[in-house]
Amino acid sequence: QVQLVESGGGLVQAGGSLRLSCAASGFTFSRAAMGWFRQAPGKEREFVAAFRQIGGYTTYAGSVKGRFTISSDNAKNTVYLQMNNLKPEDTAVYYCAAGLVFRAPVRETSGYDYWGQGTQVTVSS
Repeated sequence: QVQLVESGGGLVQAGGSLRLSCAASGFTFSRAAMGWFRQAPGKEREFVAAFRQIGGYTTYAGSVKGRFTISSDNAKNTVYLQMNNLKPEDTAVYYCAAGLVFRAPVRETSGYDYWGQGTQVTVSS
């Protein structure tokens, strides 16, 4: 049974930092593509960051590049999203996702097979 459990969301002032965690189980973590997406009220779910361990590929949305960093701890089957210099427009529910099909599009929601329940990030101005 696949499980993705996010944590680390909260309320932070603009310019602050948060680190999200996603604990994964039920699949071979080292062979999966792992991604973070976010969804603000009234908007579609959008790509934030992702990596594919096979091949060492990492990619970011332009709006977060240079501020957010995706990383993982294979010993803990956990993926992280370090978010620095947060802006009010980063406010959203953040979702962790796992993709098990090699070469699936990691910047698209269609590239993922499993999703976490989401964690709220609110950035005040």
